[in-house]
Amino acid sequence: MLQFNIKEIFTAGMVLFAVIDIIGSVPIIIDLRQKVGHIKSEKATIVAMVLLILFLFVGESILSLIGIDVNSFAIAGSFVIFFLALEMILGITLFKDDIPQTASIVPIAFPLIAGAGTMTSLLSLRAEYDVHNIIVAIILNMIVVYAVLKLSTKIEKVLGSGGIAVLRKVFGIILLAIAVKLFRTNLGV
Repeated sequence: MLQFNIKEIFTAGMVLFAVIDIIGSVPIIIDLRQKVGHIKSEKATIVAMVLLILFLFVGESILSLIGIDVNSFAIAGSFVIFFLALEMILGITLFKDDIPQTASIVPIAFPLIAGAGTMTSLLSLRAEYDVHNIIVAIILNMIVVYAVLKLSTKIEKVLGSGGIAVLRKVFGIILLAIAVKLFRTNLGV
């Protein structure tokens, strides 16, 4: 019998929300929309959700195939999350991705939503939380992602560049704390 834990769903949801950083990606989404025209919000959201849920289930098998345990991956993931947090807090770019000429699946669904940081976070969360709670957190995040993709232009007008910058900093600090917790928990200290 599945027992849903609201605390686990909330915590996993906040981790994923901070890592996906869809609000902080509004400027990127607006820029892509101007470059390529219409972005298929439904398609991008569904593809990202399928990728994340699939990776949640097969990611650990892939790791065991190459001889890496989940705790080691979670520690490595804490470093990725740490650097993502530094990017958000300091306003620097450490990870560089090429932006293609089309924007339906790539780069919106992958790697913007379901990128390396998100997938690393999923396996890190899997080391601590029940899978069904993580799936609920993924679904809730995809609802938010869909809404933001659909309303990105309106969100930018409401928040302004200053509001988006503040949100990025706040979620950066939360992400930094999460990275430290993941590192400490999986190291066994």
